[in-house]
Amino acid sequence: MVTPLLEQKLLAYRDTYEQLKGALKWRVSDQRTLMMVASMYVVNNKPFHIQPFLKISDYIKENVGAFNTLKSSPRFTIGAMLDVHFDEPEKKFHELIGIYEQMVNEQFSRGASTYLAAQVLLDEKEEGNSIPIDRVMKVYKGMSSHHFFLTSNTDYPLAVLLAGRDGTVDEIMDHVEHFYKELSKNGFSKGNDLQFLSHILSIDTETNPDELVRQSIKVYDTFKTLWKRPKGMHYPLVGLLALLKDGENEVATVLEATDRLGSEKPFRWHKDMNLIMAANLTMSEKLDNPALLGTGVYAAVDAIIQAQQAALMATISAATVVSSSGDGGS
Repeated sequence: MVTPLLEQKLLAYRDTYEQLKGALKWRVSDQRTLMMVASMYVVNNKPFHIQPFLKISDYIKENVGAFNTLKSSPRFTIGAMLDVHFDEPEKKFHELIGIYEQMVNEQFSRGASTYLAAQVLLDEKEEGNSIPIDRVMKVYKGMSSHHFFLTSNTDYPLAVLLAGRDGTVDEIMDHVEHFYKELSKNGFSKGNDLQFLSHILSIDTETNPDELVRQSIKVYDTFKTLWKRPKGMHYPLVGLLALLKDGENEVATVLEATDRLGSEKPFRWHKDMNLIMAANLTMSEKLDNPALLGTGVYAAVDAIIQAQQAALMATISAATVVSSSGDGGS
């Protein structure tokens, strides 16, 4: 059931999207970018004001090289991230560039995915969790060693979050692999999407891994019963709901919220994105009521939504921007 609070979030999401579309309709070719930006403000309970958002987006464009990825649409997602999380986004942008260049020096490839991973590192640093960049690269290489053909630079932001976990890289990777193997035995298709789901489940350090597997299967089966078999791209939202002890009971709410979005003219042609956005907005309602979640799970949900947003943005950017090996960084 869509609660009054979730109803407010859906309305705020639509209103923010309409403002973005009005201001950027000639500058953004993929409307999913605007959907992601709008959801960031609503999920983080940040009131949206178009002028500050445009100001930081234009500032980014003016302060990067001529062939930089951020000259095009990815600047709007990075600008939104900075605007949502920081009071002085222009100042923080220069910190972001510094982290980005350090990552490039550690052999991360230039482009949107590394900017997004740098943003996650900046956010973690602000929260008092400074993650060494060389450890992030070790985690990324660990991901690649287990699933070479499934791992790409779109996994950079998730590597940052995994690197923030306690334990050795091998221990973290073994934990991830446990989820991958168990879920693949229970109806989940092997591939990059299952790897992503395995990664996000491993961020939860409070819940027993086997219990997380059981909860994921319950959520997955509930989607099949009430709707249809989830696509691979929807596996992350299965993981999000699995973090709740009764996550399968929220599936109906997510589907109702999805239908609400699908009935709106701006969103009717984006069914898959509507489901993802509905799940993120539903889970953000849970974040507004921390008593419903354990402290560790609360942090995990927040981190997973952030990782999913970053991965989606990286995927959308890859589809809409012609990356240049001559990307000039800052």
